[in-house]
Amino acid sequence: MTKGRKTTFDERVEIVQYCIAHNHNYAETANKYNVSYQQARNYTVKYESSGLDALRDNRGKRKAPDTLTEVERLRAELKIEHARRMKAEMEASFLKKIDEIERRRG
Repeated sequence: MTKGRKTTFDERVEIVQYCIAHNHNYAETANKYNVSYQQARNYTVKYESSGLDALRDNRGKRKAPDTLTEVERLRAELKIEHARRMKAEMEASFLKKIDEIERRRG
């Protein structure tokens, strides 16, 4: 089995074009472009179902704040507030532990 590799957007477009031009021969495409069979197939299926933008890698990208719905925005604010509260609790717990250690020392 061929291991996959990282590809750029332009490479993915080229892979899909080659695969479609050669009657969806994923194995041949995988060998030619040194990617796995699964990658060649996934790129082609994504392109055919959702178009060119589906080939872009959006992992780790946040949505722009102005494109968030009200529910998504409120969830994000709640998550931030929860993180602040947890940080404050950890700091308070740490300070209590320091005081306890100092009292033991005398």
